[in-house]
Order: sequence, then structure tokens, then C-alpha cells
Amino acid sequence: MAKAGTLHDAFIDELRDAYDAEKQVTKALPKMMKAASSPELRAAFEAHLEETRGQIRRLEEVFASLDEKVRGKHCDGVAGIIEEGKSVMEEDFDDATMDACLIAAAQRVEHYEMAAYGTLVAWARVMGHTEAADLLEETLDEEKATDEKLSGLAENGINQEAGDAAHPDDDEEAEEAPAPKKQARGGAKKKKAARRR
Repeated sequence: MAKAGTLHDAFIDELRDAYDAEKQVTKALPKMMKAASSPELRAAFEAHLEETRGQIRRLEEVFASLDEKVRGKHCDGVAGIIEEGKSVMEEDFDDATMDACLIAAAQRVEHYEMAAYGTLVAWARVMGHTEAADLLEETLDEEKATDEKLSGLAENGINQEAGDAAHPDDDEEAEEAPAPKKQARGGAKKKKAARRR
């Protein structure tokens, strides 16, 4: 009978998954940079590309600290998210909408990675792999910071721009529409009293 796998085996499996995920991200980010029209978004993708290369090196350090061979295992989760992102880039959206969609796609990857690294850090700590846990936590912190940066770009203009492009007449209607009349205080009470009579 085969020996049952342990948490260490699951941990190495997840590490290989994360390694492959980061490699996939380094191939996807240049395409996303090219598709983005916002200079700030392009700069954020470029910065994250450099960061991701550093995360790959850090994962290699983790493998070394555990005397494990550096090897990736195809990450279907990130592959699927990237595939969805590619199909978005093929759409004929206005610039702001494309940028909003690129942020959404990038954040899906970030959230996947945050979940993966959170698990890896927790497992490394319970098994006493302190060096690995510290290295992985550094990457987890970077993923969280990137997610916040992308949220900031979306909330501070890109989503609003895309929304305005979707409903360009709303601004004009808001300016033309008269302000709703305020009911005088006590008006409702007076009407009720009049009905009782």
C-alpha cells in the first residue's frame, strides 16, 4: 500500500503551482501593458512585472531552503483567469472600459495569488519552515499592495471614466433636470389632519 501524502507534500505541490502561476503572469503582463491606455495603469503593470520576476527568484530561494528541486506544476487556475483576460483584450471596448476590464482581470489573478500565498505562509509556519514562511510572506505583502494599487486606480478615475462613456447623456440630463421640490416641514401631518376631518 502506498504511503499517504503529508502536509509537506501538499506544500511542495502548492509551491510548484505558485511557481508556474508567476511564470504565466510574466508572460501575460506585457500584453496587458500594451492593451492599457492609462499611463498610470501601464506603469502599475510594468512595476508588477518587475516585482513578479523578484517573486520567482524568491520562490527559487524557498525551494532551496527546503532542499527541493525548482519545478513548476501547471497552474490551471491562473491559466483560466489569464485566458479570460485575453478574451477581454480581443473585445472592441473604448479605452476607459478596456482599462477597467484589465484591472478586473489583474485583480482576479491577485486574489488567486493572495489565497495561495496565504495558505503557503500558514503551512510553512506550522511545519517550522521559518525561512520559507518569511520569504512567502514578503510575496503575499507585495500581492496585497498591488491589489490595493489597482483598486486605487479603478476607484480614482478609471471606473468613473468608463461609466461616463457608457452613459454620456446622464451628465446632461442631471444638469437639465430641475431639483426635486422639498416638502415643507409638517406638510405630511397637515394633509393627514385634513383627511381626518
